[in-house]
Amino acid sequence: MSTPAEFPVTWAPRRTRAVLLPVCVVLVVLFAVIAVALPANWQFNDRIMMVLSGVLFASVGLMLARPRVSADAEGVTVVNFVRSRRLAWAEIVGVNFRQGDPWATLDLADGTSLAAVGIQPGVGRNQAIADARALRDLVARHGG
Repeated sequence: MSTPAEFPVTWAPRRTRAVLLPVCVVLVVLFAVIAVALPANWQFNDRIMMVLSGVLFASVGLMLARPRVSADAEGVTVVNFVRSRRLAWAEIVGVNFRQGDPWATLDLADGTSLAAVGIQPGVGRNQAIADARALRDLVARHGG
């Protein structure tokens, strides 16, 4: 497998995003329609809460669609479900993606590891392996 030739490079579970983003829109629209269609004895506050429930469920879907790993000449940005972290190339000492792992992990110079949820078998196991190898090759080429 060859490494990406040009920066920036981004790895993300695109199929997951392609499914989740429309589902989030449908959730908000569905809950809004339900809020309008509720019987007359439901109060305005109940209708608002119904719409807000749809927004809350959609927010969770958007959070699940966030993960990605981006590399550029200066380093790597890992965006996971809630947090994102910027790493210089020298901070990454290894990339692991073992059989059965839910996503790749980065071994860091400070002895810790960081989940790279953007590289996951949800895109297809072979594609995830190729992505992890490409990132590993970039780390070997640009690391400290």
